[in-house]
Amino acid sequence: MPETVERTFAPLLALIRAERPLVHSVTNLVVMNFTANVLLAVGASPVMAHAPEEVSDFVVLSRAVVINMGTVDSGSFGSMELATRKAKKKKVPWVFDPVGIGATRFREGIGRYLARQKPSVIRGNASEIIALAGGLGQAKGVDALDGSDAAIDAGKRLSAKRKTVVAVTGATDYVIEGDSVTAIDGGHPMSQRVTGTGCAATALVGAFLAVAPPREAAIAALELMKHAGEIAGKTAAGPGSFAVAFLDALGNA
Repeated sequence: MPETVERTFAPLLALIRAERPLVHSVTNLVVMNFTANVLLAVGASPVMAHAPEEVSDFVVLSRAVVINMGTVDSGSFGSMELATRKAKKKKVPWVFDPVGIGATRFREGIGRYLARQKPSVIRGNASEIIALAGGLGQAKGVDALDGSDAAIDAGKRLSAKRKTVVAVTGATDYVIEGDSVTAIDGGHPMSQRVTGTGCAATALVGAFLAVAPPREAAIAALELMKHAGEIAGKTAAGPGSFAVAFLDALGNA
C-alpha cells in the first residue's frame, strides 16, 4: 500500500531560493522556454546549452542536470551522452525523462541507453515507465493512456534494476525506491491541457536534486507541482491562463 505524505516541500524550496543552484537542461525544444521559466520561478538558475562543444563544461558548473528526450535527434543525443558521462564522472545528480519511449525503435534505443547511465531519478508518465521497465505501455505519441497506478509494479522493477528513484506522474503521482512507494495526490485536470507540464515536473526534480537526495527531491518536486496546479486551477479560465497562473503559483509558493 503506497504511503501518502503531507506537503513538505517548503524547507527545500527555501534552500533552492537561498542557494540559486545552476540547473543544466539538455531538453525538449517544445518546452524549453516553459521549463526555464519554471526553474526561474522556484529560484533556480537555468541553463539550456545543447552544443557538444560546451555541454560537458556546463555540467561541471551545475548542481544538477536534466535530460529530456522529447525532441531527440542524433545531434541532441550526442549532447545527452556527453552530459550524462560527465555527470557520472563528477557525481552531479541528474534526472532522466524518457519522453515517448516505445513510440519508435529509434526513441526506444536511446531511452534504454540513457536509463543505463545511472540517473539519480527517472521521471515519466505511466506508459513511459511501463515501457522502460520492459512492459507494453499504452501510449499515443508521447501521451500516456495508462493510469499512474498501473505503473507501480513496473516502477518497482525499474527502480531495482537501475538502482534509481522512479517518479510516475498522473492523476496520482508515485515516487518509488525499491519497494518503498509514496503517493502524492492533488493537482488540477487542466494541467493535462498545457504542453510541457510533465517536462516541468522533471525540471523541478532537477532543481530539488541540487539541494536534496533523490527520493526527497522527487517527492518535494511533485508535491510542489500538485500545489501549484491546485492554486492555478482556482482562477484559470482555460489552458492559457492556467499556464500563467501555474508559473505565478510556483513563484509565490
